[in-house]
Amino acid sequence: MPSSLTPNRLLKLWHDALLESVRRETPDLSARQMAVLLAIYVVPPPHTVRGLAKTMNVSKPAITRALDRLCGLDFVRRKPDEADKRSITVQRTVKGSVFLSDFGDSIAQSLNHLDE
Repeated sequence: MPSSLTPNRLLKLWHDALLESVRRETPDLSARQMAVLLAIYVVPPPHTVRGLAKTMNVSKPAITRALDRLCGLDFVRRKPDEADKRSITVQRTVKGSVFLSDFGDSIAQSLNHLDE
């Protein structure tokens, strides 16, 4: 981490990016929902409820509740696993990709304005 990015400056960056996201006409996500969404988009697939719960060290019901919301927003999609009919895979969607791309742009803009 560059020495100029102190914990307080990083918190300010996070604050500014989150503030920008709630000002937009986009859905507000909880911290857990955002963490699940980012895990699905940042970590290479495949993704399952069981795998996400294990990786994030949270319960499967917590992942399921987050996925219910994310699926409702069309940010991710559940699909039966062809290899294991008992398992469901979680897939990315274009709408979710656009949402995270816009959020990433907000973080970049906040970083550019951090010293103002």
